[in-house]
Amino acid sequence: MSLLVVGLSHRSAPVSVLERASLSADAKVKLLHDTLAAEPATEAAVLATCNRIELYADVDKFHAGVAELSTLLAQHSGVALEELTPYLYVHYEDRAVHHLFSVACGLDSMVVGEGQILGQIKDALALGQELHTAGRLINDLFQQALRVGKRAHSETGIDRAGQSLVTFGLEQLAVHLPVGEWAAGKRALVIGAGSMSSLAAATLARVGVAEIVVANRTADRAERLAEILVASGTGVKASAVPMASVADELARVDVVVSCTGATGLVLTADDVLAAVSWGAAPDPAPQTPAGLDVPPAGLDLPDSAVVAKLVATARDGGRLADAGAARTIAAPVEADGCPVGPDGRAALTGVDANSLELHGTWADQGEAAAQRQPRRSTRTQADGSAVRLALLDLAMPRDIDAAVHRIPGVRLVDIESLAEASADAPMAADVDAVRGIVAEEVAAFGAAQRAAHITPTVVALRAMAAEVVAMEVARLDGRVPDLDERQRAEVTQTVRRVVDKLLHAPTVRVKQLASEPGGAGYADALRELFDLDPQTVAAVSRADAADPMNDDDPGRAS
Repeated sequence: MSLLVVGLSHRSAPVSVLERASLSADAKVKLLHDTLAAEPATEAAVLATCNRIELYADVDKFHAGVAELSTLLAQHSGVALEELTPYLYVHYEDRAVHHLFSVACGLDSMVVGEGQILGQIKDALALGQELHTAGRLINDLFQQALRVGKRAHSETGIDRAGQSLVTFGLEQLAVHLPVGEWAAGKRALVIGAGSMSSLAAATLARVGVAEIVVANRTADRAERLAEILVASGTGVKASAVPMASVADELARVDVVVSCTGATGLVLTADDVLAAVSWGAAPDPAPQTPAGLDVPPAGLDLPDSAVVAKLVATARDGGRLADAGAARTIAAPVEADGCPVGPDGRAALTGVDANSLELHGTWADQGEAAAQRQPRRSTRTQADGSAVRLALLDLAMPRDIDAAVHRIPGVRLVDIESLAEASADAPMAADVDAVRGIVAEEVAAFGAAQRAAHITPTVVALRAMAAEVVAMEVARLDGRVPDLDERQRAEVTQTVRRVVDKLLHAPTVRVKQLASEPGGAGYADALRELFDLDPQTVAAVSRADAADPMNDDDPGRAS
């Protein structure tokens, strides 16, 4: 086994690099084809999620394999190799197995213990099988990783060590309120209808939002998801809208969750600013009106030049630190000279660009102080300050412009802020139990793979011995032609027993030795000692790999 993995993840690379290095569906296909076309690799699979891009391959040369896989990742991700290299990690053989098993158990996830990664590993294997890039090693590895992940979730409480990315994101939006209390009666917009968006919609329905609107580029998928939500028994009201209606829906909802495969922004700062400026903030109670389709009486929109200035200033100013959790300007600490008042939307009316710039500077200075104060409910505070729109961006690359965190009344939680919030999360005792399972499974998988590696050599040796027996019996027939059938059978059986007894102990022992670390060389030694034909051994390996009866044995590999 010469398993090699080259990749980058949220643990090794900043979000800005990860979102640029993301792979589209077409890029994954091309990457796999090009990996097999490369000389060092014989089979491959790619695991690409919002938090990681990893290329797995069976290679015959380590250094050449690392160089080739790194180059291919750079070519297909669109990030220059010299820029990508500092963030790449490399695992080989047992360490590569340990890495994938840890990933499958959720130990390497942004939120420890999340189970969605199992579905992503399954999709990676299915793609490799569909493209015929997954051979015996990749099939065995990924199938066993799925089994190890399921075992970890069934035998331990790893689910309690962390939460799904969606739930964790909603908790960051809810701040100190229970998610169910925070979500009750809210209206939500879910952008996208893929696996993550579907999970987000189901989670929103479960925690008690009153209404969910689904927007997707493929209308059928959005409508199907809405139907599933209505039939879920949660009592949530759900409907589908075209992507062109997203801007209108922003003014009517309290929460937005976005996770699409778009390569550009789905929501810009202009979109969000227009929504919180036009839309009326609905009350959290279920009986709240649906919202206003026209600007409230007496509310003038800020001049377009002011809006543009705000967006530019926000982009230039970077992101605010928010205790590693989220970005928002929902409420000022004190009215200590800020030219923009506490009322998010109304405060923008008639404010000039210079004042908005001063507000950005004031917010940067005051946010840290605000975080030192106890956080309170987002839209029920007596002083009238509010989070008008809560945004959860689970896409990589991001769907929502990071500049929206500078818009008053808007709270943004994205992949970057989730990573910061979960970095220091306490590790439960169950995590140690899962680590023990991973170590055990890695040892068993490695032993089985190494033992299976020598099997074709042992089979070829026994085939050669059988051929020698047949040749010697034929010679005996020529020298002693008077032997009857019973005598000839007895002689033949005697010779076979002698050969089998001579080969039994060394072949059993060599399988045991080969299953230990560093035992791969025993197969080469056996071939050299008995002068076995390499082509015969290779033919046995190909026949073993093609035997469908071997698919049920996870320990066997070519």
